[in-house]
Amino acid sequence: MGDIVNLRQARKAKARADKERQAQGNRVKFGRTKAERVAQSAEEERNRRLIEGARRDNRDDSPK
Repeated sequence: MGDIVNLRQARKAKARADKERQAQGNRVKFGRTKAERVAQSAEEERNRRLIEGARRDNRDDSPK
């Protein structure tokens, strides 16, 4: 005779396994390596500094 199985728990366990399988596929499909993330953040920081350095002040400090 087979073991007694709680169907609610079995259904939830199957759903968790399906979600984990989907998540693993998404990590492979859309994920980036740590080196790629670091390189992109460094590039964004460099661009931000470049834009900030080229910003013109709009203050009207000249005497009238």
